[in-house]
Amino acid sequence: MKNNALMILDGGMGRELKRRGAPFRQPEWSALAMMEAPEIVRQVHDDYIQSGAQLITTNSYALVPFHLSEEVFKEQGLSLAQRSGDVARKAADASSTPVKVAGSLAPLFGSYRADLFEAEKVEALATPLIQGLEPYVDLWLSETQSLIAEPVAVKAVIDKLSSSKKPFWVSFTLEDSLAIEEPVLRSGETVVDAVKAMHTSGADAVLFNCCQPEVIEKALLVAKETFAELGQPDFPLGAYANAFPPQPKDAKANENVSALRDDLDPSDYLGWAKEWQKAGASLIGGCCGIGPEHIAVLSQELS
Repeated sequence: MKNNALMILDGGMGRELKRRGAPFRQPEWSALAMMEAPEIVRQVHDDYIQSGAQLITTNSYALVPFHLSEEVFKEQGLSLAQRSGDVARKAADASSTPVKVAGSLAPLFGSYRADLFEAEKVEALATPLIQGLEPYVDLWLSETQSLIAEPVAVKAVIDKLSSSKKPFWVSFTLEDSLAIEEPVLRSGETVVDAVKAMHTSGADAVLFNCCQPEVIEKALLVAKETFAELGQPDFPLGAYANAFPPQPKDAKANENVSALRDDLDPSDYLGWAKEWQKAGASLIGGCCGIGPEHIAVLSQELS
Protein backbone atom coordinates (compact mmCIF):
# COMPACT_ATOMS: atom_id res chain seq x y z
CA MET A 1 0.00 0.00 0.00
CA LYS A 2 1.49 3.34 -1.04
CA ASN A 3 1.30 6.27 1.31
CA ASN A 4 -0.87 8.32 -1.07
CA ALA A 5 -3.58 5.63 -1.32
CA LEU A 6 -6.07 6.77 1.30
CA MET A 7 -8.06 4.18 3.24
CA ILE A 8 -11.05 5.26 5.33
CA LEU A 9 -11.34 3.38 8.62
CA ASP A 10 -14.44 3.04 10.78
CA GLY A 11 -15.13 5.01 13.97
CA GLY A 12 -15.56 4.12 17.61
CA MET A 13 -17.64 1.12 18.69
CA GLY A 14 -18.24 1.45 22.44
CA ARG A 15 -19.79 4.90 22.54
CA GLU A 16 -21.80 4.16 19.40
CA LEU A 17 -23.28 1.09 21.08
CA LYS A 18 -24.16 3.19 24.12
CA ARG A 19 -25.77 5.83 21.92
CA ARG A 20 -27.99 3.16 20.35
CA GLY A 21 -29.15 1.79 23.69
CA ALA A 22 -27.20 -1.46 23.51
CA PRO A 23 -26.36 -3.21 26.80
CA PHE A 24 -23.51 -1.08 28.12
CA ARG A 25 -21.87 -0.57 31.49
CA GLN A 26 -18.53 -0.57 33.23
CA PRO A 27 -16.43 -2.63 33.45
CA GLU A 28 -17.57 -4.72 30.45
CA TRP A 29 -17.82 -1.71 28.12
CA SER A 30 -18.34 -2.81 24.50
CA ALA A 31 -17.95 -6.49 25.44
CA LEU A 32 -21.43 -6.54 26.97
CA ALA A 33 -23.13 -6.01 23.61
CA MET A 34 -20.94 -8.75 22.14
CA MET A 35 -22.31 -11.03 24.85
CA GLU A 36 -25.96 -9.94 24.88
CA ALA A 37 -26.77 -8.08 21.65
CA PRO A 38 -24.40 -8.99 18.79
CA GLU A 39 -27.11 -7.91 16.34
CA ILE A 40 -26.56 -4.28 17.41
CA VAL A 41 -22.83 -4.69 16.89
CA ARG A 42 -23.64 -5.86 13.36
CA GLN A 43 -25.80 -2.77 12.83
CA VAL A 44 -22.90 -0.52 13.82
CA HIS A 45 -20.56 -2.32 11.42
CA ASP A 46 -23.15 -1.99 8.65
CA ASP A 47 -23.60 1.71 9.28
CA TYR A 48 -19.88 2.39 9.15
CA ILE A 49 -19.68 0.54 5.85
CA GLN A 50 -22.64 2.53 4.53
CA SER A 51 -20.81 5.68 5.63
CA GLY A 52 -17.84 4.76 3.46
CA ALA A 53 -15.51 2.84 5.76
CA GLN A 54 -13.17 0.62 3.76
CA LEU A 55 -12.00 -1.17 6.90
CA ILE A 56 -14.01 -2.16 9.96
CA THR A 57 -12.56 -3.33 13.27
CA THR A 58 -13.82 -6.31 15.25
CA ASN A 59 -15.62 -5.54 18.50
CA SER A 60 -12.96 -7.36 20.51
CA TYR A 61 -11.40 -4.38 22.26
CA ALA A 62 -12.91 -5.16 25.65
CA LEU A 63 -12.50 -8.94 25.49
CA VAL A 64 -9.74 -8.96 28.11
CA PRO A 65 -9.75 -9.73 31.86
CA PHE A 66 -9.46 -6.01 32.61
CA HIS A 67 -13.05 -5.67 31.38
CA LEU A 68 -14.50 -9.18 31.59
CA SER A 69 -12.84 -10.47 34.80
CA GLU A 70 -10.36 -13.33 34.87
CA GLU A 71 -13.11 -15.95 35.26
CA VAL A 72 -15.29 -14.77 32.38
CA PHE A 73 -12.26 -14.34 30.13
CA LYS A 74 -11.16 -17.89 30.85
CA GLU A 75 -14.63 -19.26 30.14
CA GLN A 76 -15.73 -17.08 27.22
CA GLY A 77 -12.73 -15.18 25.85
CA LEU A 78 -12.17 -17.50 22.90
CA SER A 79 -15.85 -17.83 21.96
CA LEU A 80 -16.45 -14.08 22.23
CA ALA A 81 -13.45 -13.39 20.02
CA GLN A 82 -14.84 -15.84 17.47
CA ARG A 83 -18.23 -14.14 17.63
CA SER A 84 -16.74 -10.67 17.18
CA GLY A 85 -14.77 -11.87 14.18
CA ASP A 86 -17.75 -13.62 12.64
CA VAL A 87 -20.06 -10.60 13.01
CA ALA A 88 -17.52 -8.25 11.42
CA ARG A 89 -16.70 -10.69 8.61
CA LYS A 90 -20.36 -11.13 7.70
CA ALA A 91 -20.85 -7.35 7.60
CA ALA A 92 -17.81 -6.92 5.34
CA ASP A 93 -18.83 -9.77 3.05
CA ALA A 94 -22.35 -8.34 2.69
CA SER A 95 -20.98 -5.03 1.42
CA SER A 96 -21.33 -4.11 -2.24
CA THR A 97 -17.87 -2.52 -2.07
CA PRO A 98 -14.63 -4.12 -0.83
CA VAL A 99 -14.25 -3.89 2.95
CA LYS A 100 -11.42 -5.33 5.01
CA VAL A 101 -11.68 -6.55 8.60
CA ALA A 102 -9.07 -5.65 11.21
CA GLY A 103 -8.77 -7.87 14.26
CA SER A 104 -8.64 -5.53 17.25
CA LEU A 105 -6.03 -6.56 19.81
CA ALA A 106 -6.48 -4.06 22.61
CA PRO A 107 -4.19 -3.29 25.54
CA LEU A 108 -4.19 -6.60 27.41
CA PHE A 109 -3.86 -4.94 30.81
CA GLY A 110 -6.10 -1.89 30.41
CA SER A 111 -6.23 1.28 28.31
CA TYR A 112 -3.60 3.91 29.19
CA ARG A 113 -2.09 1.53 31.79
CA ALA A 114 1.51 1.08 30.75
CA ASP A 115 2.24 0.61 34.45
CA LEU A 116 0.24 -2.66 34.53
CA PHE A 117 2.11 -4.39 31.69
CA GLU A 118 3.38 -7.88 32.54
CA ALA A 119 5.41 -9.43 29.75
CA GLU A 120 5.13 -12.94 31.15
CA LYS A 121 1.32 -12.88 30.82
CA VAL A 122 1.08 -11.64 27.23
CA GLU A 123 1.00 -15.03 25.53
CA ALA A 124 -1.71 -16.47 27.80
CA LEU A 125 -3.97 -13.44 27.29
CA ALA A 126 -3.33 -12.89 23.60
CA THR A 127 -3.60 -16.53 22.49
CA PRO A 128 -7.41 -17.02 22.74
CA LEU A 129 -8.02 -13.65 21.07
CA ILE A 130 -5.69 -14.46 18.18
CA GLN A 131 -7.07 -17.97 17.76
CA GLY A 132 -10.65 -16.74 17.87
CA LEU A 133 -10.18 -13.90 15.40
CA GLU A 134 -7.74 -15.56 12.99
CA PRO A 135 -10.29 -17.16 10.58
CA TYR A 136 -12.18 -13.90 10.10
CA VAL A 137 -9.73 -11.02 9.83
CA ASP A 138 -7.61 -9.62 7.00
CA LEU A 139 -5.08 -7.94 9.27
CA TRP A 140 -4.19 -7.40 12.92
CA LEU A 141 -4.58 -4.05 14.68
CA SER A 142 -2.78 -3.76 18.00
CA GLU A 143 -4.45 -0.55 19.09
CA THR A 144 -4.38 2.08 21.83
CA GLN A 145 -0.94 0.89 22.85
CA SER A 146 0.62 2.97 25.63
CA LEU A 147 4.10 1.48 25.48
CA ILE A 148 6.45 -0.13 23.00
CA ALA A 149 6.90 -3.51 24.66
CA GLU A 150 3.31 -4.79 24.34
CA PRO A 151 2.85 -4.74 20.55
CA VAL A 152 6.32 -6.23 20.13
CA ALA A 153 5.33 -9.08 22.46
CA VAL A 154 1.92 -9.53 20.82
CA LYS A 155 3.44 -9.75 17.35
CA ALA A 156 5.75 -12.49 18.62
CA VAL A 157 2.70 -14.46 19.76
CA ILE A 158 0.97 -13.98 16.40
CA ASP A 159 4.09 -15.12 14.57
CA LYS A 160 4.20 -18.21 16.79
CA LEU A 161 0.52 -19.12 16.38
CA SER A 162 -0.25 -18.12 12.80
CA SER A 163 1.32 -19.08 9.50
CA SER A 164 -0.93 -16.80 7.43
CA LYS A 165 1.41 -13.77 7.69
CA LYS A 166 -1.40 -11.22 7.81
CA PRO A 167 -0.36 -7.57 7.99
CA PHE A 168 0.30 -6.29 11.52
CA TRP A 169 -0.66 -2.70 12.28
CA VAL A 170 0.17 -0.92 15.53
CA SER A 171 -1.63 2.14 16.83
CA PHE A 172 -0.19 4.07 19.76
CA THR A 173 -2.04 6.40 22.11
CA LEU A 174 -0.23 9.65 22.83
CA GLU A 175 0.19 11.81 25.89
CA ASP A 176 -2.57 14.44 25.57
CA SER A 177 -0.57 17.43 26.80
CA LEU A 178 -0.10 20.12 24.16
CA ALA A 179 2.83 21.56 26.14
CA ILE A 180 5.14 18.65 25.34
CA GLU A 181 7.61 19.57 22.59
CA GLU A 182 8.42 16.04 21.49
CA PRO A 183 5.42 13.69 21.04
CA VAL A 184 5.45 10.77 23.47
CA LEU A 185 3.38 7.71 24.24
CA ARG A 186 1.48 7.58 27.51
CA SER A 187 4.41 5.58 28.90
CA GLY A 188 6.67 8.58 28.29
CA GLU A 189 8.55 6.77 25.51
CA THR A 190 9.16 8.88 22.41
CA VAL A 191 7.43 8.44 19.08
CA VAL A 192 10.89 8.21 17.49
CA ASP A 193 11.75 5.20 19.65
CA ALA A 194 8.33 3.63 19.01
CA VAL A 195 8.75 3.98 15.25
CA LYS A 196 12.24 2.48 15.33
CA ALA A 197 10.97 -0.47 17.39
CA MET A 198 8.09 -1.09 14.99
CA HIS A 199 10.49 -0.96 12.05
CA THR A 200 12.67 -3.58 13.74
CA SER A 201 9.74 -5.81 14.71
CA GLY A 202 8.28 -5.84 11.19
CA ALA A 203 5.05 -3.86 11.65
CA ASP A 204 3.24 -3.02 8.41
CA ALA A 205 1.66 0.29 9.50
CA VAL A 206 1.90 2.70 12.43
CA LEU A 207 -1.07 4.77 13.58
CA PHE A 208 -2.01 7.05 16.48
CA ASN A 209 -5.39 6.81 18.22
CA CYS A 210 -7.46 7.39 21.35
CA CYS A 211 -5.96 10.79 22.10
CA GLN A 212 -6.83 14.39 21.27
CA PRO A 213 -6.76 15.27 17.58
CA GLU A 214 -4.52 18.22 18.48
CA VAL A 215 -1.53 16.02 19.40
CA ILE A 216 -1.57 13.69 16.39
CA GLU A 217 -0.18 15.87 13.60
CA LYS A 218 3.19 16.35 15.32
CA ALA A 219 3.46 12.59 15.95
CA LEU A 220 2.75 11.86 12.29
CA LEU A 221 5.42 14.29 11.14
CA VAL A 222 7.97 12.74 13.50
CA ALA A 223 6.99 9.23 12.37
CA LYS A 224 7.23 10.16 8.70
CA GLU A 225 10.66 11.73 9.17
CA THR A 226 11.91 8.76 11.17
CA PHE A 227 10.73 6.20 8.63
CA ALA A 228 12.34 8.26 5.86
CA GLU A 229 15.63 8.11 7.77
CA LEU A 230 15.14 4.34 8.03
CA GLY A 231 14.78 4.08 4.26
CA GLN A 232 10.97 3.73 4.18
CA PRO A 233 9.61 7.13 3.11
CA ASP A 234 6.29 5.64 1.98
CA PHE A 235 5.61 3.60 5.12
CA PRO A 236 1.83 3.61 5.85
CA LEU A 237 0.83 5.94 8.69
CA GLY A 238 -2.59 6.61 10.15
CA ALA A 239 -4.70 8.41 12.72
CA TYR A 240 -8.03 8.06 14.50
CA ALA A 241 -8.59 10.43 17.39
CA ASN A 242 -11.15 10.27 20.18
CA ALA A 243 -13.68 12.94 21.16
CA PHE A 244 -12.72 13.05 24.84
CA PRO A 245 -11.43 16.12 26.62
CA PRO A 246 -7.69 15.93 27.42
CA GLN A 247 -7.07 12.91 29.61
CA PRO A 248 -4.84 13.52 32.66
CA LYS A 249 -1.62 11.56 33.05
CA ASP A 250 -3.19 9.46 35.82
CA ALA A 251 -6.33 8.65 33.77
CA LYS A 252 -7.58 5.12 34.32
CA ALA A 253 -10.07 3.29 32.14
CA ASN A 254 -13.15 1.81 33.84
CA GLU A 255 -13.46 4.68 36.33
CA ASN A 256 -16.36 6.35 34.54
CA VAL A 257 -17.90 7.09 31.16
CA SER A 258 -16.08 10.18 29.94
CA ALA A 259 -17.95 13.19 28.62
CA LEU A 260 -17.50 14.04 24.95
CA ARG A 261 -16.29 17.33 23.52
CA ASP A 262 -18.83 19.55 21.78
CA ASP A 263 -16.31 20.96 19.28
CA LEU A 264 -15.74 17.82 17.22
CA ASP A 265 -18.75 17.59 14.95
CA PRO A 266 -18.14 15.98 11.54
CA SER A 267 -17.00 19.25 9.99
CA ASP A 268 -14.58 19.99 12.83
CA TYR A 269 -13.19 16.47 12.72
CA LEU A 270 -12.71 16.71 8.96
CA GLY A 271 -10.49 19.74 9.51
CA TRP A 272 -8.17 17.70 11.71
CA ALA A 273 -8.22 14.76 9.29
CA LYS A 274 -7.09 17.03 6.45
CA GLU A 275 -4.12 18.11 8.55
CA TRP A 276 -3.23 14.48 9.25
CA GLN A 277 -3.41 13.66 5.57
CA LYS A 278 -1.04 16.55 4.79
CA ALA A 279 1.29 15.23 7.49
CA GLY A 280 1.46 11.83 5.79
CA ALA A 281 -1.52 9.81 7.06
CA SER A 282 -3.09 7.45 4.55
CA LEU A 283 -5.20 5.49 7.09
CA ILE A 284 -7.80 7.77 8.67
CA GLY A 285 -10.83 7.02 10.85
CA GLY A 286 -12.18 7.71 14.31
CA CYS A 287 -12.01 6.40 17.86
CA CYS A 288 -14.26 6.90 20.93
CA GLY A 289 -17.14 9.29 20.24
CA ILE A 290 -16.47 9.53 16.50
CA GLY A 291 -19.47 7.96 14.76
CA PRO A 292 -20.81 7.04 11.32
CA GLU A 293 -21.74 10.65 10.59
CA HIS A 294 -18.08 11.64 10.97
CA ILE A 295 -16.88 8.77 8.79
CA ALA A 296 -19.38 9.71 6.08
CA VAL A 297 -17.90 13.21 5.85
CA LEU A 298 -14.34 11.85 5.75
CA SER A 299 -15.32 9.47 2.97
CA GLN A 300 -16.99 12.22 0.97
CA GLU A 301 -14.42 14.97 1.45
CA LEU A 302 -10.96 13.39 1.67
CA SER A 303 -9.16 12.46 -1.51
